[in-house]
Amino acid sequence: MSMAKKAVLMQGNEACVEGAIAAGMRFYAGYPITPSTEIAEQCALRLPQVGGKFIQMEDELASMAAVLGASAAGIKAMTATSGPGFSLKQENIGYGCMAEIPCVIVDVQRSGPSTGLPTSPSQGDYMQARWGTHGDHPVIALSPSSVLETYTLVIRAFNLSEKYRTPVIFLMDEIVGHMREGVTLPDPSDLIVNKRKASFHDGAYKRCYYVPEGQYVPAMKPFGAGERYNITGLAHDISGFPTNNNDQAGALYTRLMEKIDRNVDDIVRVQETMLDDADTAIVCFGGTARAVMSAVEEARAQGMKVGMFRPITVWPFPEGHLRARLPGLKRILVVEHNYGQMFLEVQRVVAGQTPVEFLGRLDGTVIPPADILEKLRRMEG
Repeated sequence: MSMAKKAVLMQGNEACVEGAIAAGMRFYAGYPITPSTEIAEQCALRLPQVGGKFIQMEDELASMAAVLGASAAGIKAMTATSGPGFSLKQENIGYGCMAEIPCVIVDVQRSGPSTGLPTSPSQGDYMQARWGTHGDHPVIALSPSSVLETYTLVIRAFNLSEKYRTPVIFLMDEIVGHMREGVTLPDPSDLIVNKRKASFHDGAYKRCYYVPEGQYVPAMKPFGAGERYNITGLAHDISGFPTNNNDQAGALYTRLMEKIDRNVDDIVRVQETMLDDADTAIVCFGGTARAVMSAVEEARAQGMKVGMFRPITVWPFPEGHLRARLPGLKRILVVEHNYGQMFLEVQRVVAGQTPVEFLGRLDGTVIPPADILEKLRRMEG
């Protein structure tokens, strides 16, 4: 059942599923949790229609393990959750990073910590998306701000996951997940890059998927495809077997980080709106951009030179793009639904060159454009 080129009224969570299926996702394992439950429900409905498999696991840790297993067997796989479940997935997210198993983890953020306000909007998992699992590890995280972008961006999440052999976090929030918009879905064939290819080198166990092809990213061949290799969460040599050799371990950890760090130009995307003549930039991400864009338009109508800087790739943070804007800016306002998480990252990048202020909210309600406008007036006054 293709939905390409059709105008539909669609919820963000539904768009996430349709985009994932368009990208080739054929396995979903998860556990229901508000406000992501519609993703599980829709996967249970849609995957059997396209020859895929849906399974509800006993908990989030097991869900993440099942997704890694499906991916290692050659199937594009996804799971979805919210804050408490995202915490429970972290151990196996780290395993996926170490074993270099591509998959997509959707986190529809809600108010926390603990069970918090389950049906209320939040962006409090921003730092957890980067640092949630222990140790130095590679991270790609994307965050959509609309229903249509949810569809197209989750396809990109699968593309990046396959290309860089790593779990990719799709950092939604309750605002976008439960928003309904009329959208015309694009033809997904123009957006999909299938990287499930592998070639192997001579020699017994060295013919495994840990032998780098090129400089940073190894190939991957599914289990059962005629090659033997080992998968482990331990530091390993190029054959995939555990090693205590410090040189081998250091080379592995460095490569895991550098396959992302050295490819930020390919990975990072930003939305820069009305910034060319702006002296004030509002930095935001995800669903918060809706109110920010309204505030920017109203501020412009009142004569203020304000623009929006929105990281679409929230990790790695697009620091090069932001630094390029600093010479023309007198002030920066960070707006997000938390206590100041991306705010810390903006402060790090700006390094005192431009004053940075913050507007956040923690009470389970959204930040209205009027509050942003009032903050802008105080900053300019």
